[in-house]
Amino acid sequence: MCSIIGYSGSEIAAPIIVKGLKRMEYRGYDSVGVATESKNQIELKKGIGKVSEVNSKIQLDTLPGKIGIGHTRWA
Repeated sequence: MCSIIGYSGSEIAAPIIVKGLKRMEYRGYDSVGVATESKNQIELKKGIGKVSEVNSKIQLDTLPGKIGIGHTRWA
């Protein structure tokens, strides 16, 4: 199983995406990734573990940009 969430709006996307991924973590908790678009560049962070664990290690919620997508995976 997995979960996928996207955001496009006026706020910075990454914190909203990470919050949504935490709410859907029951659908997958083995790995997580977040990608955002900023200044025509794709910014990406991913890691193995639960959303909160990965976020505390690599700060998923600090990615720039107002458009993004996130996923969790259950292997």
